[in-house]
Amino acid sequence: MVAAMLPEAKPGHRAPKSFLIDPVALEKAYYENKPDLSKPTQLVSFGTSGHRGTATDGTFTEQHILATTQAICEYRTLAKTTGPLFMGKDTHALSAPAQRTALEVLAANGVETVIQSNDGFAPTPAISHAILGWNRDHTAFADGIVITPSHNPPQDGGFKYNPTNGGPADTDVTGWIQRRANGLLRDGLKDVKRLSHAKALAAPTTRTRDYTRAYVEDLANIIDMKAIRSSGVRIGVDPLGGASVGYWEPIADQYGLNLTVVNKAVDPTFSFMTLDHDLKIRMDCSSPYAMASLVGLKDDYDIAFGSDPDADRHGIVTPSEGLLNPNHYLAVAIEYLLGHRQGWPTSAVVGKTLVSSRLIDKVVASLGRTLWEVPVGFKWFVERLFDGTCVFGGEESAGASFLRRDGRVWSTDKDGLILGLLAAEITAVTGKDPGLHYRSLTQRFGTPYYKRVDTPTTPEEKAAFSKLTPESVTDEFLAGDKITERLVRAPGNNALIGGLKVETAAGWFAARPSGTENIYKLYAESLTSAAHLEQILAEAGSLVSRALAA
Repeated sequence: MVAAMLPEAKPGHRAPKSFLIDPVALEKAYYENKPDLSKPTQLVSFGTSGHRGTATDGTFTEQHILATTQAICEYRTLAKTTGPLFMGKDTHALSAPAQRTALEVLAANGVETVIQSNDGFAPTPAISHAILGWNRDHTAFADGIVITPSHNPPQDGGFKYNPTNGGPADTDVTGWIQRRANGLLRDGLKDVKRLSHAKALAAPTTRTRDYTRAYVEDLANIIDMKAIRSSGVRIGVDPLGGASVGYWEPIADQYGLNLTVVNKAVDPTFSFMTLDHDLKIRMDCSSPYAMASLVGLKDDYDIAFGSDPDADRHGIVTPSEGLLNPNHYLAVAIEYLLGHRQGWPTSAVVGKTLVSSRLIDKVVASLGRTLWEVPVGFKWFVERLFDGTCVFGGEESAGASFLRRDGRVWSTDKDGLILGLLAAEITAVTGKDPGLHYRSLTQRFGTPYYKRVDTPTTPEEKAAFSKLTPESVTDEFLAGDKITERLVRAPGNNALIGGLKVETAAGWFAARPSGTENIYKLYAESLTSAAHLEQILAEAGSLVSRALAA
């Protein structure tokens, strides 16, 4: 569907009824469609955050979940993981049937499985919190599954595995699970163990719990809830119809906050959403188009924020700036936390992905702390958040987590709830919203101009990204400035970035291929001007083409 066909469809406006999915038909397709195993796109494929797809095109079906869950059961045996598996789902239409399928396999394999009581929802950070909480007190370690495609459109489904460290599984784990799952698919699923859903629910290994209570009661150990309460700061929250919808009122009640949930709707069509920049329904809390409803209420609250359907991302709305760019808020959050968390070890690093703003580098350097720059993907932060040697890990796509106030681990997955509550704490403690803090940073360090562009490419060119070396870049200058760095590995951990980053004193760009589409993502930033940013982007495209052809 395009705007020419439906002129009433506009970014930032409610979706026409013709854009909405049919959840019944989608669930029917989940059970009836079978993947075409001759097509690589229809195999199980773990990207940066699990397997994603949709039932109507054969990329997310019951067969995928049967195979992947059986593979996870076998991986648990290999890894000697004998504790419970904590499983949660978000509000996407395919999440409930996928949880039913997964439970049938887990129960048949004798895996002790814990699901949200009353067939409810559980955000990603609550599952990470539950895994870590169990593993602090037991020697039979727990792990987890979160069923979510994150902020993806309503027709999508997603399935991700978190091992005993509580965070997104690393590539060695997901690679093993992916290979085994695809082997099971090719073998007709004959080695998949399964019970009926009724028997799985009644199995002695299946338990329910309310993930909400333990998570909410622990928040005072990571956020200064007393300061928020005593200030009376007016807070508006939009869960965007996601799994955090049942968390905010218990949080407000527990801590006496002046908090309003501006949208309590849960609807698998997400009919209340405003269209994103490309006229898709996408629950992206970092997009001004998807967040248009909350942005429109910005003057009604001292601080407002939203989260995506599994609540691992944050979107911060301030009276001063509207929706903050995720990079800008990360810089503000880091500066505030390093000045207000006296229990944090000063030797620990501050983590960021290498496509995040250089403004973060300047903030960290100004405070005499060590920056740790890693490839794209939150998995890179997991181990060091877990052992407390990284106090904060953040990525450009509005995902972050940080340590408890005493310096111990809180979660090893992204947590959109605590980043929203941190914005309220900043406003309460300093008397200024995060947008005003961002303005102060630009007065000290200059204004960064940042943009990401998706560029069409071929499968052959995508494959060529993995062969790039620093020597692939023969240019000496970028947008009038001498090139100072040509990177194919991240400075922080020397891990391959899956692409290329080129830096000058006045800006940089990075290019890396998409794992699911025939595009590459081009990130760029100028520390000079918007016009300079456009010059970087224009020259970067040509430079990348030459490097790939070399």
